[in-house]
Amino acid sequence: MPQLALSPGSSAPLGATPLPGGVNFSLYARDATKVELCLFESPSSPEPFRVLVLEGETYCTYHYWHCFVAGLSPGQVYGYRVHGPWDPSKGLRFDSNNLLLDPYGLALVMPEGYRREPSQPSAVAMRSVVVDPSAYDWEGDQPLRRPSRDTVIYELHVRGFTADPSSGVTPQKAGTYGGLIEKIPYLKDLGVTAVELLPVFQFDPLDAPGGRPNYWGYQPISFFVPHHGYSARPDPMGPLDEFRDLVKALHRAGLEVILDVVFNHTAEGNADGPSFCYRGIANSDYYLLGEDQSTYADYTGCFNTLNANNPVVRRMIRHSLRYWVEHMHVDGFRFDLASVLSRDETGEPSPSPPILWDIDTDPVLAGTKLIAEAWDAAGLYQVGSFVADNWQEWNGRFRDDVRHFLKGDPGMADKVAQRLIGSPDIYGYENRAAEVSINFITCHDGFTLADVVAYNGKHNGANGEANRDGSDDNASWNCGNEGATDDAEILALRLRQRRNFFTLLILSLGTPMLGMGDEVGRTQMGNNNAYCQDTALSWFDWNQLDTATDLRRFVRELIAFRMRRDVVVDHQSFTLTELLGHNAVSWHGVVPNQPDWGEESRSFAVSLTSISRRYRLHAMVNAWWQPLCFGVPQPDAGDRPWRHWIDTSSPGPDDISPWGSGPALLGSEVEVGPRSIRVLMVELPPAPA
Repeated sequence: MPQLALSPGSSAPLGATPLPGGVNFSLYARDATKVELCLFESPSSPEPFRVLVLEGETYCTYHYWHCFVAGLSPGQVYGYRVHGPWDPSKGLRFDSNNLLLDPYGLALVMPEGYRREPSQPSAVAMRSVVVDPSAYDWEGDQPLRRPSRDTVIYELHVRGFTADPSSGVTPQKAGTYGGLIEKIPYLKDLGVTAVELLPVFQFDPLDAPGGRPNYWGYQPISFFVPHHGYSARPDPMGPLDEFRDLVKALHRAGLEVILDVVFNHTAEGNADGPSFCYRGIANSDYYLLGEDQSTYADYTGCFNTLNANNPVVRRMIRHSLRYWVEHMHVDGFRFDLASVLSRDETGEPSPSPPILWDIDTDPVLAGTKLIAEAWDAAGLYQVGSFVADNWQEWNGRFRDDVRHFLKGDPGMADKVAQRLIGSPDIYGYENRAAEVSINFITCHDGFTLADVVAYNGKHNGANGEANRDGSDDNASWNCGNEGATDDAEILALRLRQRRNFFTLLILSLGTPMLGMGDEVGRTQMGNNNAYCQDTALSWFDWNQLDTATDLRRFVRELIAFRMRRDVVVDHQSFTLTELLGHNAVSWHGVVPNQPDWGEESRSFAVSLTSISRRYRLHAMVNAWWQPLCFGVPQPDAGDRPWRHWIDTSSPGPDDISPWGSGPALLGSEVEVGPRSIRVLMVELPPAPA
């Protein structure tokens, strides 16, 4: 055991900071009467070998409890016992029997006997670990700062991407950061430019009903620690270094890293939940409480809500984001239920939420992608009206409208036309850039793309909640049979529909996001809420690469086009107003220049011209169940004819031709098959000098 010497230390910075000769500890704990710093000899030690008592003005400045411990170094395992009044009616929940994590801890260890119980005594509680964040060789790596207009996002689950034995990764790395490193060549081949990782902040793996695992990870315990369960390394620093190895490897491959972050609630749950950290340190600062202070406001569906606009929580969120950019080199963040962050301390939406403007204007975060899921679980929906300037938004209306349209619902043609050109009805009035809209058809929450075209209703029985969980509104269509089938006609229709979805997604203005495995037909057998399914049901089945080669090639060709020639905008940033003002878009029906936006219309055509006039696309979209004959306008390209490019009704490889190599259009009409899309292209002659 080291020879230790205790001195007052400093209240700043918060957390455990290695310094020459020892470690400085600082903890914010308003209303506490005494703090005990517990030091453990090893990660598995059931009890501390030393308890340092901090009390009185010597070790407390304002609300900050602090000390310097000479003789300690990085790797030291520690935790806090915080003393104070137990008075839930006043929002006070101090219990010195609980060992608490450091809110600013950068690593932690989870004892084998960990249990999710209200009481967290030393023997079973998680503990923090002292870390020197500069002790890593980045080899010159930096965040990539790729413009959003050049970005194609691929949302994936770190464990689910390689957990299945079919992944072929090194067995001990299956389901880990290291396993994902081995699959980077697949992502490069597909052509995406960024991975959006489902939560990698340390979460409670036991926080799911009925003893099932928490698979998705939306139950955070720490906002600084990489999740322990995604590391193949058993040492306390393993998750930290393995995650940084992943980021560095992705950057070397030209892929950005976007984290799905949860700053709206924690895994401590309601008043009956465990005290891991925040509740036992400063309960009324960290959480929005009910009117009687003994209960928790719930705008998240997860039993509590972080008090994000409290100065203490605002600071923690900002410090967390800065840490992940400066020390972990991530490129962006997608904020789960971001509308919660706009609620003030009474729970009401604020017209100018301080935390959102803190993030928006932080100089360290300048150039970092900020993506909002602009709604919450209590009905606040802010798509198109999310506060702050530098944010992109998950465009839920893109998902819903495109699904309804391709399903064949009436009254959707004009809505999908808006989605195709960047949703100016949502974002145009703000004069925003087209890429503010994150366009997606599927994500982790809901059906996979294969299930969107194979199920009319959810089938969540495996979740143990009698099929009550998950959304009942999926805008899906099973194409004539619920679930798996051997009917060749239905299977062909489903494949055609998936091509239709990908075509509209990747050719639309905005930033496209693909869901993990949609390019190979990954299915969850109709489960639209697989949050607790750490099984093959949720994992990527790599055997499908052999059976879905045509669909994957189709997606790869679409992405390759987008990266060669960003649709319409030619790798320049234009606002939607500027784009539409350049006459880059013209609308048609089956007759050129005569679009039909009526309630019963299920088709339209659109010509898209690049701003630099290098090329033009003409897309004919038929969501009707009969073929339609479209008249085609003249290409206005001198003697250069239209060329066939995409026909989603054709089997591969005729469903998409390499750019510019398709056969020339003969005549002035094109038959578009039922429920299919055809796209023509022409390269335009250079403008006269």
